[in-house]
Amino acid sequence: MASALQLQPEIITLEQYQALPEDRRVEVFDGVVYDMASPSQIHQTLSMELSNILYNYMKTKKGARQVFTAPFDVKLCDQPLTIVQPDIMVICDKDKLDGKRCNGAPDFIIEIVSPGNPSDDYIRKAYYYKNYGVREYWIVDPKRRMVTVDYFEGDLIHVAYSFDSTIKVNIYDDLLISFSGIADLLNV
Repeated sequence: MASALQLQPEIITLEQYQALPEDRRVEVFDGVVYDMASPSQIHQTLSMELSNILYNYMKTKKGARQVFTAPFDVKLCDQPLTIVQPDIMVICDKDKLDGKRCNGAPDFIIEIVSPGNPSDDYIRKAYYYKNYGVREYWIVDPKRRMVTVDYFEGDLIHVAYSFDSTIKVNIYDDLLISFSGIADLLNV
């Protein structure tokens, strides 16, 4: 009777995570480390445009809201360790910030799909973000020219928009983002 030997991935702690080289881009899901690819030019253009829109909106509002872009750690869970680096995030509760990272779920996250691993954003991250308390999650997919919006509060919303749409950020009453001008910058 033969049995297959399966290697179990190494589970790391926060201390081990913090000891990783600073130039190594990783995320940790349930204690397992996953390497991240470097972002493309299109990815960076989208990230800059969207983070600028959010930053300028936040400047007009008084309060503790802050916009961060990757790489910036978000620790969703201690046991098992789950640390992500969303492309863009809005954090409304300043008590979640400790000078190194956000401890707990941001209110709003935008992920820009990497061509090499789209299921990471559509499946794995959507699962973790919903279950750990992110209020709203957008997946921006430049290849498909689509934005998928998941609003996890109240009546769940799951809607896909094309890049020629103007999309309301559901956690705010008066924030609309027009993708048509952003898409023109991409030449996609």
